[in-house]
Amino acid sequence: LYYQVLNFAMIVSSALMIWKGLIVVTGSESPIVVVLSGSMEPAFHRGDLLFLTNFHDDPIRAGEIVVFKVEGRDIPIVHRVIKIHEKENGDIKFLTKGDNNEVDDRGLYKEGQNWLEKKDVVGRARGFLPYVGMVTIIMNDYPKFKYALLAVMGAYVLLKRES
Repeated sequence: LYYQVLNFAMIVSSALMIWKGLIVVTGSESPIVVVLSGSMEPAFHRGDLLFLTNFHDDPIRAGEIVVFKVEGRDIPIVHRVIKIHEKENGDIKFLTKGDNNEVDDRGLYKEGQNWLEKKDVVGRARGFLPYVGMVTIIMNDYPKFKYALLAVMGAYVLLKRES
């Protein structure tokens, strides 16, 4: 039993180390995100898994897909940059919009905010796997399924015998 608990702890700690390593390599606080809505269709669909980078030296360009966080909202938003506003002092602000939305995102930003800044960006989409994130959506929509799956995985690791 002691060996099985240590084995489970090694699996969990390995996953955490891989996650932290991805954060360092990609420069993004969240290197992998799941698209939660249909606002970016047809480019991305609900459940697509996005791979992000966030290198601060790269300028943000119109047409680029960014993941951003807005003050007062817990969940990051995946939308396309539609306008860039560059000030004379070199500061860059930008406006986003979901490809499947009728209007820009100013209604999503915090009150009084008309533009996003680089500090709001969590990452930029560099690649994706279609529908792989549906597992995450199902686990969030059906918490009993999530707990059952975690219980089965935990029991498997603890009860599995090495030969």
